[in-house]
Amino acid sequence: MRLKIKHVTEYRYDEPVQFSLQRLRLTPVEGPGLRVLSWNIAVDGAKVEAGFNDQFGNHTHLVSYEGESSSVRIVATGEVETEDRAGVYGPHVGYVPLWLYLRDTPFTKAGKLTKELVKSLEGDTDLAKMHDMMGKLHQQVRYMPGATDTETTAEQALEVGSGVCQDHSHIIIAAARFMQFPARYVSGYLKMDDVEEQVATHAWAEVNLPGLGWVGFDAANNVCPDDRYVRLATGLCYSDAAPISGMRIGIADEEMSVVVTVTDQTQSQSQSQSQSESKGQSQGQSSGQS
Repeated sequence: MRLKIKHVTEYRYDEPVQFSLQRLRLTPVEGPGLRVLSWNIAVDGAKVEAGFNDQFGNHTHLVSYEGESSSVRIVATGEVETEDRAGVYGPHVGYVPLWLYLRDTPFTKAGKLTKELVKSLEGDTDLAKMHDMMGKLHQQVRYMPGATDTETTAEQALEVGSGVCQDHSHIIIAAARFMQFPARYVSGYLKMDDVEEQVATHAWAEVNLPGLGWVGFDAANNVCPDDRYVRLATGLCYSDAAPISGMRIGIADEEMSVVVTVTDQTQSQSQSQSQSESKGQSQGQSSGQS
């Protein structure tokens, strides 16, 4: 699938900010099932200080803001080609050793409810148990924006019984690590059915299973990632893979708005080609009749 993406993030302040520094993980990394055709990041109202790949292999930019302006606008745009791999990303590669993904973080520490979830899993294989966990979470933790925030832990989301894709991902990671499977957080984009404009990016979890390598699970939608998914960044939890994160100095109140647009260019190209062919056939028929 060929996807066109536009991700606009805008910060507005009620008065000028003394200084801010933000970390952008807004550039897809090519890998199994993903080819980047074009990509660009434009920043208005701030200065790009540096670009590098972090320890997890994420393309990262540091952006600073210091001045009289009271707004910052960040726009990431591009096109990618994706492939449906049934959720299987494949063998582990990179500088970070696989065992590091067994390490707990404050977001992913397994508590009583996480351990009870693991005990309830059914299936003859590790993969079957992970699918069972994804299905159970889809039912037990309802997708409800606003029910949690960026500081909510996996255990807290299980207790509340509702949350967003970040919470589903943290729960899967916490449970998988408790089962001694390396697991990681993935941030990215999702081409939603019949919806082009969204107000947030997406997230899912990957678990490293023997014989398969990394396999993705999206409990928010109860599916394994397919060609509608575009990876941006990975890490031990949300804090390692958030598309935008940072700090600021000053007492100004901040208001943030996000608009993400993901469109299927494959479908558009097919329609254009069909229209061109139809037009050509019509012209041929008219020419034959004259």
